[in-house]
Amino acid sequence: MALDTRTDRRPSFAGLLWGSTVGKKTAMAVSGIVMLLYLVVHMLGNLKIFFGAADFDAYAAWLRTIGEPFLHHEWFLWIARVVLVAAVVVHAVAAYQLSRRDIAARPTNYAHPSPGHHPWPRRFAPHLLLRRRASYATRTMRWGGVILGLFIVWHILDLTTLTVNPRAEAGHPYENVVATFSTWYGNTVYIVAMLALGLHIRHGFWSAAQTLGAGRPGRDRLLRGLANGLAAALTLGFIAVPVSVMTGVVS
Repeated sequence: MALDTRTDRRPSFAGLLWGSTVGKKTAMAVSGIVMLLYLVVHMLGNLKIFFGAADFDAYAAWLRTIGEPFLHHEWFLWIARVVLVAAVVVHAVAAYQLSRRDIAARPTNYAHPSPGHHPWPRRFAPHLLLRRRASYATRTMRWGGVILGLFIVWHILDLTTLTVNPRAEAGHPYENVVATFSTWYGNTVYIVAMLALGLHIRHGFWSAAQTLGAGRPGRDRLLRGLANGLAAALTLGFIAVPVSVMTGVVS
């Protein structure tokens, strides 16, 4: 008589959570907040370039010594990089899988009425408007995510590994930034990416607040104001550097 060697393996709580739509949205929200906090710190650090080469280079060197002597040289930077890479991967994978689920749930496109023809009762108009806005926001987030993903690769090759920066010199971060933004393509890539980042934060912050339960009828105006303010501040803060190099304020 054969014995049944199968075991009843139940999926873990983490597996169940990740497998659900709510779990994926939560993972996107949490990883998005991690990246947002990093962006705020990164933008503030970038603005030190306005204090001159000595201050900016000293700031770049200080980043490599954070945590010493408890941590070895550059350990903090590598820990931060690992956390950021994990956040980016989780965010991107969850976004892709949610997108596939959304497409699977709507295998055919919505029918659009011809001009002047309104088959839906007037009372449904607000719901249709909200659906169109949600669809626009979703498309913006998807394409913005693709642009930002490509930009991250470029940015690393440009100012971290110095691979695509023809005038870069190791150990001279101020001069390397000026060299990057002294080219038309360096400015174009960076500014386009930062505009995409602003739109991504504007929509993403609002979505994350709703996912994590922060959204309330009385808080909608506050949350929208925070989303718009963060998006504007980060976009302007990041773009200020290439614009200043282009105009000769930073040289």
